[in-house]
Amino acid sequence: MAENVTLARPYAEAAFQLARETNALGPWQQALDRMAAVAADAQMLDCIANPRLLPSQVTKLFLDVAGSSLSAEQQNFARLLVDNERLQVLPEIRELYVDLKNGQEGVQEADIASAFPLDEATLKNLVAELEARFKCKIQATVRMAPELIGGVRIAVGDQVIDASVRGKLAAMATALKN
Repeated sequence: MAENVTLARPYAEAAFQLARETNALGPWQQALDRMAAVAADAQMLDCIANPRLLPSQVTKLFLDVAGSSLSAEQQNFARLLVDNERLQVLPEIRELYVDLKNGQEGVQEADIASAFPLDEATLKNLVAELEARFKCKIQATVRMAPELIGGVRIAVGDQVIDASVRGKLAAMATALKN
């Protein structure tokens, strides 16, 4: 949804600037993770869209659910989002914030799809190899994908490394057709 990303960008940049100025990039990410999860909940979305609820009621409900561990700045950020009717784009705000934070810290996210569970040592070696290849810190997210048959498929930024059996079979099929 390009429109939601466009709406979310100034808020993500403002949160990032505030977090950077207060040296609280990590706590802000944790707060945005929590707030985005609350805002994406179906019941909360119903409350956000309910025209009978006043902004103050939505704010109170949201802050009650999001938790008392939010700092004063984070609570004010949530109030601002409610007042500007942008609470529903919190997942996009969180995503853009993480991109800004990772860029600041020189970290890239890697999505690792594996046909079988990866043990801790294998994952550690794989991340070390990715860090050497991409010359940056890698934050890996591992998910199971049995459709790969075997091996792994890794996406880092816009680059994909397909070392799966399914990928190799597809490459062989393409080579045989040509």
